[in-house]
Amino acid sequence: MRATTFAIGAAAFVALAATASSVFNSQGNPNGCVDDTWTATSITNAPSARTGHTAVWTGSEMIVWGGYDGNYLITGARYNPITDTWTAISTTNAPDGRASHTAIWTGSEMIVWGGYDGNYLNTGARYNPITDTWTAINTNNAPDGRQEYTAVWTGSEMIVWGGWDDGNYLNTGARYNPTVDSWITISTTNAPKGRYEHTAIWTGSEMIVWGGFLGGIPLSDGGRYSPDTDSWTATGTTNAPFPRGYHTAVWTSSEMIIWGGWDDSNLWNTGGSYNPGTDSWTTTGTTNAPDARYQHKAVWTGSDMIVWGGTNILKQLNSGGRYNPGTDNWMVTTTNDAPEGRIGHSAVWTGSQIIVWGGFNDIGPFYLNTGGRYCAQLSPTPTPRPTPAPRSRPTPHPRPTSPH
Repeated sequence: MRATTFAIGAAAFVALAATASSVFNSQGNPNGCVDDTWTATSITNAPSARTGHTAVWTGSEMIVWGGYDGNYLITGARYNPITDTWTAISTTNAPDGRASHTAIWTGSEMIVWGGYDGNYLNTGARYNPITDTWTAINTNNAPDGRQEYTAVWTGSEMIVWGGWDDGNYLNTGARYNPTVDSWITISTTNAPKGRYEHTAIWTGSEMIVWGGFLGGIPLSDGGRYSPDTDSWTATGTTNAPFPRGYHTAVWTSSEMIIWGGWDDSNLWNTGGSYNPGTDSWTTTGTTNAPDARYQHKAVWTGSDMIVWGGTNILKQLNSGGRYNPGTDNWMVTTTNDAPEGRIGHSAVWTGSQIIVWGGFNDIGPFYLNTGGRYCAQLSPTPTPRPTPAPRSRPTPHPRPTSPH
C-alpha cells in the first residue's frame, strides 16, 4: 500500500552543501546566529504556499521552485538568509508547473527534472540565477517520466534513477550532462529492483541507493552505481536497517547514514551507517533520538546529521534532532520559535544553518509559505567507527492509519 499521494510525498532532492560567506560575531558564531535557535524566515515577497516543491543552496541563496497548492506551480523565488529577503524568479521559458520533481545545483545552475502534473514528466530545464533565465533541457534519450525517484549531482552530471509511473516500479535511469545537453542511459545489469521513495547519495565516485518500496513491500537492500564503469554493485545487507521507505539519507564523506521512515506497518526512529569501503553497516544509537517519523528532512553539517519535521501519522511534527556519528549521540533540537510541524517541505544547509520552508500541515493553513532558519555550530570531527555488531529485531508496533 502506498503511503501518500504525490502532493504530500515529495520526491527526494539533493542540495549540495556549500559553506556560505560568513560574518562572525563576538562569540565566533557564523552569520551572528546562536547555536540551537530558530529564526523565522520572512514572508514578505515569499513564494505562495505550497508542498512538493524543491529547494537548492547556491552558496549564498536558497532557490525554491514548483510544487502544488491545488494547482501545479511554475513559480519560485530566491531567498537570501543574510538579508532575510525573497526575490521572485522569472517564469519565462520555465518548465511546466509540477510537483514531486527533483532539483540539483551544479555550481552555477539549478536543474529541475521530472515529476508530476497529472502526467508523469520527462522534461526539465536549467535555471541561471545570475541572468534569471531558464533553458530547456534536451529530451532525446531522457528517461521515461516518473515521480518519487532520486537525483544526485556528481560534479559534472545529474544521475536520475528509480521511481514509479502509475504502477510501474522503475529500476532505470540516466545521466544528464548540462555542458553538452545530452542524456546517457545507465545500465540495469545488477541494478537494484525497481522502487520508489528510496534515497540516493553521491560519495564522490559512486551513487548509493537504498530502501524504498516495491509496491507495498518495503525494502532493505540497495546498490552502488559507478558512472565511470556504468556498473552496479549490491550493498551488503548484514546489520542493515530494517526495510523502510520515506526515510532520509546523508553522506558524511565516508559513510551514508539512514534514519527514520515507515515500512507500511511501523514508524522508525532507528537507522544505520553504511561504509562503502568495507561494505558494512553499523546501527545508529537511539538514546535521545527524535520520535519515530517519516517524510522528514535531513541535512549533513560537516559533523552532524540534523533531522527535522515529518509526521507520526497522528500529526505533523516540528521537532528534530542532531546526530553525531563520531560519538553515536543525539541532541534534541529546540522547538522554541520553530516553524509549525509539516511534511512536503524543503530543507537546505547553508554552512551554518538549516533552512526549512513550505510544506503541508493538515491542521491548517494546510499549504504553507512559512519557514525557519535553525543555527547549528559544528561538532568535533567524527572518529572512525567500530566493527558492526549484530542486533535482534524488535517487537513490531501496531500498524498506523494510512494518511490518505
